[in-house]
Amino acid sequence: MQKKKVHPKIKSELHPRSRHRERYNFKVLIKSSPELAPFVAPNKYGDDSVDFFNPKAVLALNRALLIHHYGLEFWDIPEYYLCPPIPGRADYIHNIADLLKGDNSEIPKEDHIKGLDIGVGASCIYPIIGNYEYGWSFIGSDTNEAAIISSKQIEQRNSNLKSNVEIRRQEQSNNFFYGILKPDEKVDFAMCNPPFHASAEDAEKASLKKLKNLKGRRPSKAILNFGGQQDELWTKGGEARFVKDMIYESRNFAKQCLWFTSLISKETTLKPTYKILQKVNATEVKTIEMGQGQKVSRFIAWTFLSEEEQKDWITKRW
Repeated sequence: MQKKKVHPKIKSELHPRSRHRERYNFKVLIKSSPELAPFVAPNKYGDDSVDFFNPKAVLALNRALLIHHYGLEFWDIPEYYLCPPIPGRADYIHNIADLLKGDNSEIPKEDHIKGLDIGVGASCIYPIIGNYEYGWSFIGSDTNEAAIISSKQIEQRNSNLKSNVEIRRQEQSNNFFYGILKPDEKVDFAMCNPPFHASAEDAEKASLKKLKNLKGRRPSKAILNFGGQQDELWTKGGEARFVKDMIYESRNFAKQCLWFTSLISKETTLKPTYKILQKVNATEVKTIEMGQGQKVSRFIAWTFLSEEEQKDWITKRW
């Protein structure tokens, strides 16, 4: 056994309201979800852990986290679909809450706050966390039929989600808001976790590099421990093209959404994105950085509403 690592008690890089700032308590998680037990064993330092290179172990851990921390009665996803790291997804939600709060003293927790999750995926993760933490309702959209079926099943089999989450199929793969938002429908925010890579080859190279860094040797094949389908991992032109198209379409929904947001994986994507936002006359742009372990993540937020219109929106909606 190698010399035991000394871990900080609090993961200070995570959002202050995150439920994941302490190390995993596997005894408590197993009590909430006994299916996790077979995957928990001491690691080389003698600490209880799971094999994060085993997709089944990652799935079992995520299920336990969601049942224990977010009151779910059921959660599952189809094989090979993206199994999201919960702490990072929770940070996006908490930071959106801060964005909506603005200069107000209170964080909006009312159930009349509504969000649009573009690419809800098979996991329905953002509506789960946003509804539990803040009581928000959600529209979740996706182009993938299996993802839609999975998220609908999660929504239907969890009593707290039934009346607060609506899953809608996006029939046109190039659209973001068209075909999803009705003409008279408003949402307080839109969020999105875009495909990062420009091709399947880029996605595999990134996975190989990640595994090499973690294991210290070059694997012969990328094993996606968190899973992921083509439309979850890569798109033509990568995230830069994806976010650009999203921004251009968002102009046509300027009065139907207070804040548009999207995760940005690559720092190099920011500069061209700022130029596009300037070109489309966004009235306010914010970049919110989030730290998750050794990785720095971020999302960009923009609105087309003036300061007065934002205040009026808050007064009428909240």
